[in-house]
Amino acid sequence: MNHVVRNTQQETNMSLDIAHVAQKPEELVPSRYAVRVGDIDVLIVSDGVLPLPTKMLAHNAAPAERAAWLDDMFLPSDAFDWALNAVMVQSGDKKILIDAGLGSDPNLNLPRAGQLIRRLEAAGIDLASVTDLVLTHLHMDHIGGLLVDGVKERLRKDLRIHVAAAEVKFWEAPDFSHTDMPQGFPDALRATAKRFVKEFGSQLRQFDEQHEVAPGVVARRTGGHTPGHSVVRVASGGDALTFAGDAVFAVGFEQPEWFNGFEHDPEEAARVRIRLLRELAETGEMLVATHLPFPSVGRVAVEGDAFRWVPVFWDY
Repeated sequence: MNHVVRNTQQETNMSLDIAHVAQKPEELVPSRYAVRVGDIDVLIVSDGVLPLPTKMLAHNAAPAERAAWLDDMFLPSDAFDWALNAVMVQSGDKKILIDAGLGSDPNLNLPRAGQLIRRLEAAGIDLASVTDLVLTHLHMDHIGGLLVDGVKERLRKDLRIHVAAAEVKFWEAPDFSHTDMPQGFPDALRATAKRFVKEFGSQLRQFDEQHEVAPGVVARRTGGHTPGHSVVRVASGGDALTFAGDAVFAVGFEQPEWFNGFEHDPEEAARVRIRLLRELAETGEMLVATHLPFPSVGRVAVEGDAFRWVPVFWDY
C-alpha cells in the first residue's frame, strides 16, 4: 500500500483547508493527526480523555487476570484515561465528520473530555463546512458534541446525519441489562440519545446494513456494542482505513472475548470484534478506533488465537 501519513506540520496541504494553528500553552501534546488514503484526506481529532474504572475493560474477566494485563501494559490498576477520537474525512466536495465527541454533561464532571468542537476550530475547520455526519452509534461520547450550546446554530441546515436504523430504534427503549457501567451513566446515555433524536431527527438519514456516504466512504452496521453500531471504511487508490468506533478497545487485541462494560450485547460484540480484526489482519489496511490511544492509527497482526495492534510510525 502506498498510503502517506502526515502530522500537523503537513496539514497546510490538505484540501480540508486546515490552517496551521499553534498549540495553546495548555496543549502539551498534539490533538490532531492527518492521514492520506489514496485521494481522500483523513484527520483524526482528539476529543480528550475519559477517566473510567479499569473494570470497564473486562467485567467478565477474573480480577487477577485483568490486573495482570494492566500491569503488563504499565497501566494503573484502578482507573485510567480512555482516549476519545473522532475523524474528519474529505472525499470530493463532501466534508464528513465521523462521530461528534462527548460534549459537556455537567452531571458527569468530565472536564478533560468534550474538546472536539474547540479542536476542530483550532484545526481551521468551520462547522458550517461539514456536509455529512456519520454516527457509529448513539452513546453520548459520540453525539454529545452536537448538543453543546450554540453548536447546532453553526451547522448547515442541510447537514445529513447518517446512522443505522437499528440504532435509532434501540434508543426508543434501550436495554442496559447486560452492561456494567458506573452509576449515573445509563441515565445520562438514555437522556442524551433521546435529546439528540428530538433535536436532529429531521436530519437523520437512516440505513439498514450499508450505506455509501461519499465516494470511497462506506458505513456498515456491525451490531454488538449496540444493535446499530457501525464502522466506517475509507478506501481509495488501493489503500483503506477503517474507523471501528467502539468495536475495538485496547484490551481487545490480546483478549478479544473480554466484555467491555458499555457493550449492550457483549457476546455479539466479541464476535463482531473477532470478525473485524481478522478482516483487518487479512487486508493489512489501517485501523482507527474511538478509544485506542491517540492518534490510534495502526494495523492488526494475528498471533495464534489473539491479535496484536501495530501502531504506525509517525511521519513528520
